[in-house]
Amino acid sequence: MTSISQSNSQHPHLPSSQQFDFAAGEMLLVDKPLEWTSFDVVKKMRGLVKVKKVGHAGTLDPLATGLLVLCTGKMTKQIERFQGMEKAYEGTLVLGKTTPSIDLETDFDSDHPTEHVTLPQLEEARQKFIGLISQIPPQHSAIKVDGRRVYKSARQGKKVEIKPREVHMKAFDFTETTLPEIRFSVVCSKGTYIRSLVRDLGQELGVGAYLKELRRTRIGHLNVSDAHTISEWSTLLKPSEE
Repeated sequence: MTSISQSNSQHPHLPSSQQFDFAAGEMLLVDKPLEWTSFDVVKKMRGLVKVKKVGHAGTLDPLATGLLVLCTGKMTKQIERFQGMEKAYEGTLVLGKTTPSIDLETDFDSDHPTEHVTLPQLEEARQKFIGLISQIPPQHSAIKVDGRRVYKSARQGKKVEIKPREVHMKAFDFTETTLPEIRFSVVCSKGTYIRSLVRDLGQELGVGAYLKELRRTRIGHLNVSDAHTISEWSTLLKPSEE
C-alpha cells in the first residue's frame, strides 16, 4: 500500500494532505506550466481535491507560467480580494516583430529593423509606461464584450471594439537588454495586460514588439516560490493505492 503520507515523504517541501479541508475552503498556490490554460489547471485540481467549487484569481495566458491562486469551497468568496492585489511579472519581449496575439500563439505578421533603436530611446519610451496609464486589452484575451470572450472572435478573424482602461504600473524595468530582446520586470495593478504593455512599447518605438515569455512571480504577498507544480500537487493529493 502507498499512502499519501508515504508519497509525500519523497517531496519533503510539500505540505501534508491531512492539513486540508477543501469543502470548508482552502487557498492553493500552483506554479502554472507552459501551454496550460488557467481553466486546465482548475479542472485538474478540481479532480484532485474532489470538490466542485474551485476557482482561480487572475487568469494567466497559455504561454505564461507562474503563480496561479486557486480557492476551494467557501474560500472562493475570497477570489475577488486576491484578484484586486498587485501583481509582479518577469518576462522577455522582442522588438521588431509583431503577431496578432502579441505573443507566440499566432504567426508573425510584420517585421521591422531595430538597428537604429538606441538605449536612450528605450529609456525614454520605458518611462512613459510608469504610473497611471491607459491600456487597451489585446484582441486575443479572455475579457467579454457583449457577453462573448473576445479571443473567440479574434480566432474567427473578427475585430472587436475594446474600450481602454486605466491601470497602474508601479514598476517597469529593463533587467537585461540584448537587442532585439529585452528582459523586463513589472509590478502592476489588477487588470493590467502585459501583452498590451509590450505592444504599446513597440508602437512607441515605431518597430513593433511581441512577448516571447512571461512568468508571474507574485500576487500581493503570495510568491511563486511558495507554489507547487501540478506534478507535486498530484503526488500529494492522489488517493492511496492498495
